[in-house]
Amino acid sequence: MFDIGFGELLLVMVIGLVVLGPERLPVAVKTVAGWIRALRSLAANVQNELAQELKLQELQESLKKVQEEAGLQNLSPELKASMDELKEAAESLKKAYQNEPDAGSMNASEINEVAQKPAASQVVASSGPSALVDDQAASATKKKTSN
Repeated sequence: MFDIGFGELLLVMVIGLVVLGPERLPVAVKTVAGWIRALRSLAANVQNELAQELKLQELQESLKKVQEEAGLQNLSPELKASMDELKEAAESLKKAYQNEPDAGSMNASEINEVAQKPAASQVVASSGPSALVDDQAASATKKKTSN
């Protein structure tokens, strides 16, 4: 761990013996050995916790991918087909707007025409056949009064 050879360790022990004396050297060695043990166990705990967190994160990512794939596989064929159609439509719109940047701007008359066409068909559809007959009778009455 500290990359200390036997000669270097012997030199440290001799210096420690001279500085601390024979009575306090064994206590100092035990204390330093305890610190080294504590540091090693702390480093091992940190490594184990990091490894567990990485494994947990990988498992969560894998689970998320599996859930997404399972969710897409459980869809009915009709729903898958409609999703594919929507994706194709989105891609075609994206290509169209990329090719023609001004294609999205419509003038007011075009917007009014588009808005009126569905509105007219909705009025006829929502009114039913009796309203159509009433409209024809009203137009016939207008013709008679204008003559």
